[in-house]
Amino acid sequence: MEQGRADGFDGFVAARWPALFHLARLLVGGDRHRAEDLLQEALVKLWFVWPRIAEEAPEAYVRKILARAAARSARRRWWGERPVEQLPDLAAAGDVSACVAERSRLEAALAELPPKQRAAVVLRYYQDLSEKQVADVLGCPVGTARSHTSRGVARLRRILADVIEPVG
Repeated sequence: MEQGRADGFDGFVAARWPALFHLARLLVGGDRHRAEDLLQEALVKLWFVWPRIAEEAPEAYVRKILARAAARSARRRWWGERPVEQLPDLAAAGDVSACVAERSRLEAALAELPPKQRAAVVLRYYQDLSEKQVADVLGCPVGTARSHTSRGVARLRRILADVIEPVG
């Protein structure tokens, strides 16, 4: 029985790891190391309830754990400056990495949002969850989830508008 439990769990983790890791990365504002820690914590919690959750909705369960753990982590620790050895090079005009730079800019803007707003925006628009599902994951009323999402999107627009240059 233990082997069957492990096989099912291992299969789920192998199949869903990239998507769950990307979600964790967005929830923590792009920090790869914090995302790995967050996802590891969520998967450990999933392991203990796997026999009960395996046939239902393990991904929804992990999403809920990730969102709540990210919010707890943001309240509990300071994750401000991160030293780096070298400053990144600026992208040249016409560079093929423009898409990567845009994604990095969006992740940096997401990192500036408060944790609940960031979680609401990521769950609503990246995970494409309904407002009710977002509220369930965040453990709040639908109106509150809608408010977090709306305020998060408005703040993202303000942050990103400062850098956008007019075309033409």
